[in-house]
Amino acid sequence: MSTQFDTPLPVTLELHGVRLEPLAPHHADGLRAAASDGELWQLRVTSVPEPHEVDAYIFKAIEQRPVRLAFAVIDSASGVLIGTTSYHDIVPAIGRAEIGYTWYAKRWQRTHVNTTCKLLLMTHAFETLGAALVGLRTDNFNHASQAAIERLGARKDGVLRHHALRRDGTVRDTVMYSITAGEWPEIKAHLRDKLARHGVR
Repeated sequence: MSTQFDTPLPVTLELHGVRLEPLAPHHADGLRAAASDGELWQLRVTSVPEPHEVDAYIFKAIEQRPVRLAFAVIDSASGVLIGTTSYHDIVPAIGRAEIGYTWYAKRWQRTHVNTTCKLLLMTHAFETLGAALVGLRTDNFNHASQAAIERLGARKDGVLRHHALRRDGTVRDTVMYSITAGEWPEIKAHLRDKLARHGVR
């Protein structure tokens, strides 16, 4: 494992039929289709773009490098775009990065995709980049997201009150979680076991 944290550079990661590739303008049509599966932009506790906002969403993600590195989540077999996820709030000086801006088309939710993506991104962060800590955050009313993060094995750090604007103009509290490098080996084993128990090998 690296002892010095390296800023994440665009990279393609693949496991269990899921491919993460750097989000780019050519993913716009696929991202629109994924967001439309369930009209995800109507959920007030997420940041899913409306179809007409997708191009700007991708441009902003690219513009935010190197503090954010966004990925398109692709089904390897069909080439269908499933959704998107990102490293963000990257702080190389202290070896910290967060994983977020994550959403998937409705038909891919509650499948192995999220666990696989987290396994890919955390393995890369801890074992290639040398991260000391990986953080995750979510809206205090996004109970499904909180449950999913807790199932990964992340520890709840606390709540940042009156922290960020939602799309409807209300201000959310943000629930913060994290995983340290020392905790990673056990959590990695947990995620692999979780996937194996669901028939993903």
